[in-house]
Amino acid sequence: MIRVTEIKLSLDQVINKDIEKENLINTIKRKYKIDKILELAIYKKAIDARHKSAINFVYTVDFSTKRENEVLALKDKHISLTPNTKYIDVKSGNSVLKNRPVIVGFGPSGIFAAYVLAKNGYRPIIIEQGVDVDQRDILYQNFIDTRKFEKKASIQFGEGGAGTYSDGKLTTSISDLRCRFVLETLVNYGADKEILYINKPHVGTDKLKEIIKLMRKEIISYGGEVKFDTEMTDFLIEKNRVTGIVVNNKEVIKTEILLLGIGHSSRSTFELIKSREFNISAKPFSVGLRIEHPQKLINQSQYGEFSNHPSLGAADYKFVFHDSSGRSAYTFCMCPGGYVVCGSTEEGGVVTNGMSESKRDYKNSNSALLVNVKLEDFESEDVLAGMYFQRNLEKLAFKSGGENYNAPVQLVGDFINNTESQSFFDVLPTYKPGTKFVNFNEILPKYITDTLKAGIIDFDKKLKGFAMNNAILTGFETRSSSPIRIVRDNNYESNIKGVYPMGEGSGYAGGIMTSAVDGIKVAEQIIKEYKPIL
Repeated sequence: MIRVTEIKLSLDQVINKDIEKENLINTIKRKYKIDKILELAIYKKAIDARHKSAINFVYTVDFSTKRENEVLALKDKHISLTPNTKYIDVKSGNSVLKNRPVIVGFGPSGIFAAYVLAKNGYRPIIIEQGVDVDQRDILYQNFIDTRKFEKKASIQFGEGGAGTYSDGKLTTSISDLRCRFVLETLVNYGADKEILYINKPHVGTDKLKEIIKLMRKEIISYGGEVKFDTEMTDFLIEKNRVTGIVVNNKEVIKTEILLLGIGHSSRSTFELIKSREFNISAKPFSVGLRIEHPQKLINQSQYGEFSNHPSLGAADYKFVFHDSSGRSAYTFCMCPGGYVVCGSTEEGGVVTNGMSESKRDYKNSNSALLVNVKLEDFESEDVLAGMYFQRNLEKLAFKSGGENYNAPVQLVGDFINNTESQSFFDVLPTYKPGTKFVNFNEILPKYITDTLKAGIIDFDKKLKGFAMNNAILTGFETRSSSPIRIVRDNNYESNIKGVYPMGEGSGYAGGIMTSAVDGIKVAEQIIKEYKPIL
């Protein structure tokens, strides 16, 4: 097939998929004087909203024609042969496994590592300290209704990991053919085909839950086993090599291959890893607040007079501000038409996160508004000092929110003017179970509040209304990434032989896509060395 880039269509030309395809075909036929196109597939689709008076969609398209040689002979810089993007299975090695490989964690890295291993005959055992996705919904709602904390009720743990209760974003800056494999796999289990080509693909928490359940069933059908409500409580190590693990403080699972797909909130596991002499290092991360605006404001600012056009969905944004002090403020995990949710993982702590469903049709948008913290900001040189730093902020949020899992909040205008808010106006908070007004200037470190204020003012220049007085700040966002990295070599193996750290919690990814790809890479490494298990 032939790949052509920079094909532009107006908003009215993409009202529905049939009209869109027809206009793409006609545009290519007209531009390259082709009488007939045999087949056409969209490879990439992005919105060009740089000029608010003329918003377009820009495409990269693959097509076939009987006149392929003539089209390629045009020497047009936008024309090339379509490259092969098919995922290629790796060849199995010759070493023999005495026991089944074990995967700790059923988030994106664990799910895709398990999926690849299971399909290739390695019958992995997956353990997950949380529960299945249906039970997660029940336990989380019970927590919101009763305010009685239970670790298994946290949206950070359980089937699908923390990403299950997010926007289901699949954006990434990495260039890897495995990304395409991840997208195609998600489509095979129910995601919209659009995620294969839209510039900023997302699934939505509602659809992601169903996809994950189907993938779990597929893993089991290939001989895998998934154990929920099962926490790794110790390692069995002999002569610097793993021989098994202990789960729930009693059961032993023997294995010589252990994949650590732990999440960024697996604090008890971090402490266990530290105590068992793994080579780990502290890692900087970011903390801050969630900011909520009316989604209508974001749409109008980004799309102008076309903000209600049926071809456009909910608008998003992504901003970075670099302060002269060396700090940066940036937006992260922006959830158009979504909610701010409670992501607490420990009793007496409040954590915020963002979530959107597939339609992104709620009246508010939200985003993390973060400031980078450095290793020298922590109170000690302990390798887990960053984790303790997070915990202290979360306890502070719990206390200032009223010690009942309400979140502390403040209006943006009052935050900038150092005044405690008194009432909400046209923007109402989405965080549950509830909120309490505070003055963040009095409870957060000054380097955080100063950088956040400067960032908000700067972002308002890029998106008119970002600094609107009545927008809401909710605290605290502390789980932007893992506070540690479990050191591994070029073969993805830790200093304890047979243990393979992977994904976000181990410090090697940042989001669903990069975590999934990292899990695939580790699974491939196991396949390259060992024979399948009969």
